[in-house]
Amino acid sequence: MNIALFGYGRMGKMIEEISLKRNHTIVAKIDKNSTDIDFSTIDVAIDFSQPDAAFNNIKMCLENNTPIISGTTGWLDKYEDAIVLCNENNGAFIYASNFSLGVNLFFELNEYLAKMMSNLRDYNVTLEEIHHTKKLDAPSGTAITLAEGVIKNTGYTGWELDKITKEHSLPIKAVREADVPGTHSVNYNSDVDSIEIKHTANNREGFALGAVIAAEWIIGKHGVFNMKDVLHLQ
Repeated sequence: MNIALFGYGRMGKMIEEISLKRNHTIVAKIDKNSTDIDFSTIDVAIDFSQPDAAFNNIKMCLENNTPIISGTTGWLDKYEDAIVLCNENNGAFIYASNFSLGVNLFFELNEYLAKMMSNLRDYNVTLEEIHHTKKLDAPSGTAITLAEGVIKNTGYTGWELDKITKEHSLPIKAVREADVPGTHSVNYNSDVDSIEIKHTANNREGFALGAVIAAEWIIGKHGVFNMKDVLHLQ
C-alpha cells in the first residue's frame, strides 16, 4: 500500500517503521496546514495529528476518495460531521481512541464485566489512566471509551474527571508520569472486596501496529467502521 501520514511525531515515525517492515510505502508525511497533497498517489491515510487539525485531515481525505484511519483524540465534537462526510462521499473511515489490539480486547472485557456487575449495587466503579507527561488531553480517549462501556451497561449516567460533583457520575483519575506509554484500570470496590481489570502497554508499538493493520483491512471497503470490525468482534 501507499500510505500518507498526517502527523509525523513519535507515533507517525513508529507507524512508518512498522509500515516499511510490512512492505508498504510511505508516500507523504503531512504536517499541520499542508495543502499540496497528491491524493492520486495515496491508497490510505493514517492520521495521528493534533486535535485542531484532525477533522480537516479527515475531511480532505474523504472528499478525495482516500480511506482514512484516525487515532487523534480531542476532536470528537465533530465526529458526527465526519460520519456525514463519509456517507456523502461513499468513503471509508475508522476512528479509534486506541488501536492496540490488546486494548480493544480489553474494551470487550470491560463491557462484559460491567454487564455482570450491573445488579450488584454494593460496588462503586472507578477508572484510572496513567500516561507520559507529554500527553496533551486528559482523560485519555481510551479511558473515555472504557467509561462509556461501563455507563452503557450500568446505572452510571456520565463520567467526570478527578472530582465527582454529580450523582451517578463515574470518576476518572488521570495521572501523568514520565515514560509511561499507557496504563488503564477499571476498579469495582465494595466494603468486602475489590475487583480490578487492567491493561498495561509495555511500549507504543502496539498502538502503531494496530493502526497499520486497520489501514490494511479498510482497503476496498466503504463506510464508517471501528476496531470491532477489524478484529471481527461485532
